[in-house]
Amino acid sequence: QVQLQESGPGLVKPSQTLSLTCTVSGGSLTDDTYFWEWIRQPPGKGLEWMGAITYNGNIFYSPSLESSASISRDTSKNQFTLQLRFVTPEDTAVYYCAASRDLVVRTRHEADYWGQGTQVTVSS
Repeated sequence: QVQLQESGPGLVKPSQTLSLTCTVSGGSLTDDTYFWEWIRQPPGKGLEWMGAITYNGNIFYSPSLESSASISRDTSKNQFTLQLRFVTPEDTAVYYCAASRDLVVRTRHEADYWGQGTQVTVSS
């Protein structure tokens, strides 16, 4: 069973860069079964797909975040990361990593495995 765990700071100041790491166990980032996803949920809103990295390192972003987000991976650690530059309070959300057979994840049902989520607050 694949398990995912997000880690990163809970509080980030506006205009700074948010960095989150997802550690995968019970599966491999080089497994071509899954897309490895970043998804967030702002307070009172639905899930927002941010982007994904494939088993061979191809990266896809939501068009709305393409200029501010970066996804990368370290296969030796079985981790993938999200960086979000120049954050604003609107980036306050619970951030999830997930494994899905589909590229874009918009509902809980569309990913096979989810991390527990990590709350990130953007505030001065």
